[in-house]
Amino acid sequence: MAQLERARELLAEYPVVDGHNDLPWALREQVGYDLDARDIATDQSGHLHTDIPRLRAGGVGAQFWSVYVRTDMAGDEAVSATLEQIDVVAELIGRYPADLRRALTADDMEAARAEGRIASLMGAEGGHSINNSLGTLRALHTLGVRYMTLTHNDNIAWADSATDEPGVGGLSPFGHEVVREMNRTGMLVDLSHVAATTMRDALDTSTAPVIFSHSSSRAICDHPRNIPDDVLGRLPANGGIAMATFVPKFVLPEAVAWTRAADENLRAHGLHHLDTTAQAMKIHASFEAANPRPMATVATIADHLDHMREVAGIDHIGIGGDYDGTAFLPQGLQDVAGYPNLIAELLGRGWSTADLAKLTWQNAVRVLRDAEAVARELRTRRGPSHATIEQLDGRTG
Repeated sequence: MAQLERARELLAEYPVVDGHNDLPWALREQVGYDLDARDIATDQSGHLHTDIPRLRAGGVGAQFWSVYVRTDMAGDEAVSATLEQIDVVAELIGRYPADLRRALTADDMEAARAEGRIASLMGAEGGHSINNSLGTLRALHTLGVRYMTLTHNDNIAWADSATDEPGVGGLSPFGHEVVREMNRTGMLVDLSHVAATTMRDALDTSTAPVIFSHSSSRAICDHPRNIPDDVLGRLPANGGIAMATFVPKFVLPEAVAWTRAADENLRAHGLHHLDTTAQAMKIHASFEAANPRPMATVATIADHLDHMREVAGIDHIGIGGDYDGTAFLPQGLQDVAGYPNLIAELLGRGWSTADLAKLTWQNAVRVLRDAEAVARELRTRRGPSHATIEQLDGRTG
């Protein structure tokens, strides 16, 4: 109990910057963005992992809200759905001004912390959201999107995903241009979900710090969604940050096969494997009753963070839970109120207050600030790129 109290005290001063939360998509899927039906000012347990009372209890001080859209949405449909996701984040910020503050910069994050509000940033999840258009990329930045995950679960025309067959072998020439233009605008390059070849290509090209908004260590759990040690080892030179995720199938080896079977069971019922609606969760519960689930714990996540700190260094790690984007979570981290349990576990492992302040708050703020500085310098030397995928790759997708 003493360590848990110490954890809460630390989070009061250095709250969590969480790299990835799928609340906007959950609101779309569950209630068609009807915020009266999911009023997050009140406890939404049983429906969502996230609401304001639990964000407060968890010591969250800044949240990158994912403006994710599924990869079976393509072209203009993907762009429109991304805009709808951006719109609901704006609606949330406008609806709860005492608790949420729009944040576009590192200074905005610090201002929110000083005010006792939760800095609300956005990250687009998947390069399909820009429909092969650098102009669309810039428009998303103008609307407040501060990172883009280069792929989601499937390859796109210019980048390979971790969970698809090799396509272009990492980044295509247009993919490298996307990274350069993200650097110029100040949008963080997010390498969660991408193939290791894509990670390495992006690190070769990016002159700004990169992030992994929700990925853990491949050495601890050998899943393609995780980060190999050679890539973690490049973060100090790049200045980037790897934000450990809580998704059991990415962090606990025993959970990988079980989750695959649970997802197949969901698809057999005609539902998408990422569905977290009440109907889907009922099907999952029935499957779990017949097939007990291997349980990740707070210690499982701490094992990943211990290893990531050892390889990348304390200045290059963070947290990205993936709440409301997964059906299952570790014991002690079942919702956004659980962060103090993780900090208490790390305190018990000898992590110092200075270490934990970097993990929760300082590293993420520094990365965004550094990316802003790179963008300012690049914009003095070159204007917007109007290159097309046809020009650089010789194909449209």
